[in-house]
Amino acid sequence: MPKLVDGIIGWSFVGVPSESEVVGTRSGRNQKYRQMDPPDRSLVTGAARCLCRWSRADGNLDRRRKHEWFERRRGQETGERRGYNILINGYCQGKNLAEAMQLFGEISQKGLKPETVTYNTILHGLFEVGRIGDAKRVYAEMLSAGPKPNIYTHSTVIDGYFRYGLVEEAMSLFNKLERKRENTDIAFYTVVINGLCKNGKLDEAQSVFEKLSLIGLPPDVRTYNVMINGFCRQGLLDEAKSMLRKMKKNSCLPDNVTYNVFVQGFLRWSKFSEMRTFMVEMADRGFSFDASTAGFLVNVVRENPSVLDMIPELHSKNKY
Repeated sequence: MPKLVDGIIGWSFVGVPSESEVVGTRSGRNQKYRQMDPPDRSLVTGAARCLCRWSRADGNLDRRRKHEWFERRRGQETGERRGYNILINGYCQGKNLAEAMQLFGEISQKGLKPETVTYNTILHGLFEVGRIGDAKRVYAEMLSAGPKPNIYTHSTVIDGYFRYGLVEEAMSLFNKLERKRENTDIAFYTVVINGLCKNGKLDEAQSVFEKLSLIGLPPDVRTYNVMINGFCRQGLLDEAKSMLRKMKKNSCLPDNVTYNVFVQGFLRWSKFSEMRTFMVEMADRGFSFDASTAGFLVNVVRENPSVLDMIPELHSKNKY
């Protein structure tokens, strides 16, 4: 088996996004929606980042030192608020929502106003750990008395609803925003389409996809990947290939994720001859397996070793 793994990994390279990164919003990788402040060289934000890193490395941030640090910066409103944002983000990344929420409450107690980025960070953190009720409460508070939500805010909430099967609530919010034409772009629609696909609502996802051209939002590669992934997971491989043809026709070139989604679909439904064709094309385009596809292939080969016969001819094509 080690030789098998080496053979598969040998045709792969590090750094390719897995299927979970087809959209990326859920794991916070969608940089288009990042709303954190730009890097600041001030001592205030620099110290906050150091405290934040220390917190994540140590597992807990000394509360007394944290408060001493903020007390020394009382009155430096911009720096203090930015410091809160950085610390809250660090705690959320470490899934320490208790500390993050305490800091979030302290902002108002000190007479400061939480910014949109602060709410966005808290909402993302709460959904990440499954605190749906708290996320709803924070979102409602933001709508009633907080700063104006932006596109990342709405995308985070809709994605969170879909993540936990709250399809009706997600679509209710989506329809409301769509009617207002408020803060909607192709990335926002991709979040909705992905959520519908992941919840087995493929017809509804396709309906949303088909209206994109009518409202002047051409799908991008992520949007196509999401639809292709939805078809592949349901075994609708002909529909997935049709979507690929439409993608190419519209001058949207498939990327590494596209090919990995197809390979996983063919593996899932034992369409090995079609998989071989796509693997050759992958190699010709300089693409390769991501970690998720490689692991999937290992599991399939354990059950059906003959699948490995199609791998060796590709080693010579591997540029990496």
